[in-house]
Amino acid sequence: MRTEKESINILGIETSCDETAVAVVTDGRIIKSAVVASQAKLHEKYGGVVPEIASRAHIEKIYPVISEAIAQANVTKDDIDAIAVANQPGLTVALVVGVTAAKTLSFTWNKPLIAINHLHAHLQSAIIDEQDLQLPAVALIVSGGHTSLYDYHSPLEPKLLGSTIDDAAGEAFDKVASILKLPYPGGPVIEKVAGKGNANAIKFPRSMLGKDSLDFSFSGLKTAVLYYCQGQDMKGQNKVGSMSEQEIADIAASFQAAVVDVLVKKTQTAAEKINAKTVLLGGGVAANTELRKALQQMCQVEPAKKLLVAPKQYCTDNAVMVASLAYHKFKAGLFADLTVEPKATG
Repeated sequence: MRTEKESINILGIETSCDETAVAVVTDGRIIKSAVVASQAKLHEKYGGVVPEIASRAHIEKIYPVISEAIAQANVTKDDIDAIAVANQPGLTVALVVGVTAAKTLSFTWNKPLIAINHLHAHLQSAIIDEQDLQLPAVALIVSGGHTSLYDYHSPLEPKLLGSTIDDAAGEAFDKVASILKLPYPGGPVIEKVAGKGNANAIKFPRSMLGKDSLDFSFSGLKTAVLYYCQGQDMKGQNKVGSMSEQEIADIAASFQAAVVDVLVKKTQTAAEKINAKTVLLGGGVAANTELRKALQQMCQVEPAKKLLVAPKQYCTDNAVMVASLAYHKFKAGLFADLTVEPKATG
């Protein structure tokens, strides 16, 4: 029987998309190990994640990655207090691999099982090192599959304020990169190319969905870039092949500026709505330097607001965030049983 002062070690598993990740985290903050097997190269030639390929790669990697994480943490199964796994949202064929592995370990090691919402875990990435979190907070999660705003009062009770009604911001980055014939994944390469461009060169649309709406839509922006490059209704000639590097850079910079503008304005609206003292930023697109700068500038206008951003190594999918959030659920006694299933939405 553990005493109240003893540390709690949680093994976290994340397989919601194309990263096979496992971590061991102590007391929600101390990272003992963090192992990620990326599948980016496998999906690169397709310009996006292929679910069947992702699932097979997870099956191949999951147990080697678990073994490596345990070895790096220098622990044994007896030192682990619980098994945590992201079971929603994500690609069902990918999630099922992590969920099956977690349930197997929970059963064979006789450890409690904790089911984690992948998006809520991204929020945890932004606060894992924060000792004095001022609440309430407005939290922005921006990734390849999701763009969401939350009213954050505690790790266990984030309230959804708004989300994308079509393309997520990260998905738009990937699609625009494809239009511009740039490599996958699109986020990092668009940012790099945009660094040489003029963000005011092209006035791409900002879809706000109404004055008070906290939902997002990036499909129209993506289509605007497509029409700019290939003509209205795609009836013109595809000009991308004949464009100069500067023209490509200007399109990338103008597109990125439009995305960032919408994200920041929506976050500001949400912050004002809930009288937020803190702004949290997580998810793969949170690694974008221009977004970080713009949100920091927004927060500086109101001294009461502090921006907390996930470290870049924990912006993309990882298991540290899963194990960290699971610590709070462990302390609250929020466990799952072996009937837990993966869910595409959540």
